[in-house]
Parts: sequence; C-alpha cells; structure tokens
Amino acid sequence: MNKMSLEKLEYDKILEKLSLFCNTYIGKNLALQLLPLTTKDEVEHALQETLEAVSLIERNSVPPISEIDDISFYIKALESSNTISAKALLAICNIIEMANELINYFTVFKDTEEYFVINNYFLLLYSNHSIIDKIKKSIIDENTIADNASNTLSNIRKKKHKLEQDIKSKLNNILHSSTYSKYIQENVVTLRNNRYVIPVKQEYRSFVKGFVHDISQSGSTVFIEPIAVFDLNSELNNLRIEETAEIEKILKDLSSMLFPYTEEIKQDMETIGIIDFIFAKAKYSNSINAITPIINDEKFVNLINARHPLIDEKKVVPTCISIGNDFNLLIITGPNTGGKTVCLKTIGLLELMACSGLNIPANEGSSIYIFDNVFADIGDDQSISDSLSTFSSHMLNISKILDTATSESLVLVDELGSGTDPIERSQSCN
Repeated sequence: MNKMSLEKLEYDKILEKLSLFCNTYIGKNLALQLLPLTTKDEVEHALQETLEAVSLIERNSVPPISEIDDISFYIKALESSNTISAKALLAICNIIEMANELINYFTVFKDTEEYFVINNYFLLLYSNHSIIDKIKKSIIDENTIADNASNTLSNIRKKKHKLEQDIKSKLNNILHSSTYSKYIQENVVTLRNNRYVIPVKQEYRSFVKGFVHDISQSGSTVFIEPIAVFDLNSELNNLRIEETAEIEKILKDLSSMLFPYTEEIKQDMETIGIIDFIFAKAKYSNSINAITPIINDEKFVNLINARHPLIDEKKVVPTCISIGNDFNLLIITGPNTGGKTVCLKTIGLLELMACSGLNIPANEGSSIYIFDNVFADIGDDQSISDSLSTFSSHMLNISKILDTATSESLVLVDELGSGTDPIERSQSCN
C-alpha cells in the first residue's frame, strides 16, 4: 500500500490503538507493524481470525494472556547446553504455563468447526506439566531456591540454620554477660564479611579477644568476631559454599531438563504473541462496535452507517457511502466543515482496516472490495524544504497517483487543485 496514503488516512493511529489491547511485546509489535493485505484469500483469513476471536470472547471471556519476557537469549543459552538463571527458568516456566492455560481455555471449542482458523494456532501450543511442576517446586522467586529443590540443599540449610542459632546464642551470651557488657557498644549481633560479629567500643577493643572485621565510620565502634565463635563461623561459611554449589547443580539440572524442548518453547512464545494479537483485534473491534465486512468480487464499496474510528463515538456522524455499483466516480460537494474530508477519510481508513483483518465501525451488510492500492491526496502537503506550495505539492502527488494507480485502485482526492485561484485550478484539471 502507498505509504503516504497510509499517513494521510492516519492508519498509524489505528495501529497505536490496536496495540493498546495487546498484553505481550510480541503482540504489540505485530499490531504496530500491521499492513493491509492485497489478496482476497489473505484478507478473508485475517478477518475470520478476528470474527472467531470476537465470538470466543463473547462465549468464553478473554483468554488468559499476560506480559511475557523476551526469552530469546535464554533459548540460545539452552541450545548451547548452558545453564540459565533462576529468573530465566521462571520466565520460561511462565510461558509454558500460559500455553497450558490457553489450551485449557480453548479445550471446549477445539472440535467445533466454527473456529477452524483460530484452532490452528491453539494446536501449536505445547505444554509440559512435569516441567512446570518441577520449576515451580524448586524456585520461589528469581533470587530464592526452595529448600525442597533437593534433599542435599534441604540438609545443608537445616545445618546452616542450626549453626546460625548456635553462633547467635554464644554471641548473645557474651553481649549480656557481666564481664563484657561494659565493653559493648550495642546489644546486637550483626554480620561483617559474612561472619557474625559484635559491636565493641573502640577503647575496649583489646578486652575482647577475637578478629576485627570492620570499624564504624566515626571510629567509635569496632566489629569483632570473638574467638569463641571463630570455628563455628568458618563452618558456617563452608556450608554457604556447599549451598552455592548445590544451587548451581539444581539450576544446571533444571536447565538440562529444558534442552530437548527449545523448539517447542520458542513456538509457544511466538504463538502466544500471535494469539494475543488476534484477540487484540477482537477487543478493539468490540471497543468501536465494529462488524466483519463482506468481501465482494464486483469492485464496489457499500458502507452502511460507517463511522470514523478516530472520532468520539458520541460525536461522530454515521455516513452511508456506496460507490462502484452504478458508478465508479463519486464527487462530494457541500459547505466548509460539512464533513466531506471526514467522509473521504472514513472510506479510505475503513478500506485499510478491513484489508488488515480489522473489523470496521459500520452496520452489518457493509461490503468492500480488495483494491490493489489505496491512494489519498488529503490535507496540506506544503513543503518549505522542497520549495513546494500547497498547490504544487497537491499536483505533484496527483501526478504520482496517475502514474501508479490502476483500474483496481481506490483513489481519494480532497479539494482537487486547492491552494491556487479558481481559473488556474480549472485549467489544471482540464
């Protein structure tokens, strides 16, 4: 389709509105990159998607789709047999789980003939309950691996917990003992360099035997690890190292579990995005009270009570427009601000919408033809940089249209020859 005409008819604003009904980044990209199709089969297929999605929303509410992460990088890592992070595993799990929810959403309708187009997308979805259960059981959030992710991890953490309690108990005894209480800055056990310490007043640091790990900014407090807990702290650090190694092993096992399914996961991600986009078309259709137009082969346009989709529904004036049956040239006349330009834009924009698989705001029975191109010369194209006046820019655009348009094109011209005096305009038209 002619790029300038798309801009003239504000097709991009339709795509922006459509994208707002998408939940995934893939759906939004598909919406913003949508272009009109040029063959009847393609248009009917795209419109059938929208029609079926509208019906499904009416019968079964909106599908369970939410935002998904871009897992492309994670998939490449898995394809190279690399271990991925807990965050990456949760992102992939979310996609597989969403695919499963979508399968369940459509289960009741999968064998019904009325959803023969959209059924093909749902059939592409892959689900694996064992993968979902394993990841959700093992990972609490992107920063936390569950204790029961493995027996080894569970045992390590139990030992850690007991050891921490023992250390804190010994340190609390020191803090509250009559011997050391006057040396203590504050009765609190804290961590420095991953070792439990107590805050000691600077002037008494030599009275508490142990290792200095830190000094406060003011210099009044020294953080000391008493000798009594040195071995316990060391043992605790060893357990931390074992815990880290076990977590890496768990992540490696979970990652390797996904190695055979990278293609299915990629397909899930892409299919969820496509389904999101299709249902966005349906949700947008419902928001503007749109209908699925009839596609005819007789090269005519018949729009019944058509409404411009970018004008407030409470303010827009419905228009009935018919061209192509008895005549293929339509001249619209009337006073300024009478709606002539809006009428032209409505014809062009609804044609573009329908050819993009979008329902149009008009009454049932409205029909369009699939033109090979839509051309529009609407508005002021004055260009200071190109030294073009309003009149010159219109004439240049008209010349390009005449060179490109065919008998299968739809041409919309607003105020032919405007921007100059009537005599010169009539001579140009001749």
